Amino acid sequence: MRLNIKHISEMHKKGEKISAITAYDYTFGRIADSVGFPIILVGDSLGQVSLGYDSTVPVTMSDMLIHVKSVVRASKRSLIVVDMPFMSYQTDISDAISNAGRLIKEGGAQSVKLEGGAKMANTVSRIVDCGIPVMGHIGLTPQSVNQLGGYRVQGKSEEEKENLIKDAKAIENAGAYSVVLELVKSDLAEEITKEISIPTIGIGSGPNCSGQIQVIHDLLGLSLGESYKHSRQYLDLRKSVSEALKQYLKDSNSGDFPSSKESF
Repeated sequence: MRLNIKHISEMHKKGEKISAITAYDYTFGRIADSVGFPIILVGDSLGQVSLGYDSTVPVTMSDMLIHVKSVVRASKRSLIVVDMPFMSYQTDISDAISNAGRLIKEGGAQSVKLEGGAKMANTVSRIVDCGIPVMGHIGLTPQSVNQLGGYRVQGKSEEEKENLIKDAKAIENAGAYSVVLELVKSDLAEEITKEISIPTIGIGSGPNCSGQIQVIHDLLGLSLGESYKHSRQYLDLRKSVSEALKQYLKDSNSGDFPSSKESF
């Protein structure tokens, strides 16, 4: 049976940690689902990880639909959350509802995630009113990286701290069932987690959130860019893959592959 937002709420009430992971394709989606993650996020970070963009900004609805469909097909148990890409919900509430509906109806996801705090609360509320579960996202919001002046920790000043607490409460009051806290100062993330009744899912926001989310490629050592302080590498898969491919290239070039055992 596939988990839903009620299961996530029950986990939170019981004090269970809510661990989430990203996946962008069928293979990783199937593995993550089989391991037992309650939440798999098809994040717009696929822009950098899978499509080679410099940020999440160029990612389109078509991109998100292709990737979420593959992860949904791969999974049976995990709650599938999908990011609403940049400018699919910011311009007009009717567009936001329509695009959220497409990600659920066409994409097969069970929830959408969108970035922004108090300014996006009305949009969150209207989408929830249509029967679509919404996960919020505050702190560092990658779609707004140009406005934020880069990827930096949020909540350092008193003004930022007050605004983030207001943002979290606004998203909760709008009907979101959870909220991602990205690159929020650890002590502030803990305070927000205590201040609101819905679970906080942290990324780079310390150990005291209700749960954590990480990019699967970072954990497996497959990232092609810089490493991040908030990510722990559990495997050096990039090295292993490179060595395997080099050996195949060598065997193929030398004629050692295929052998009689691999021929018909």
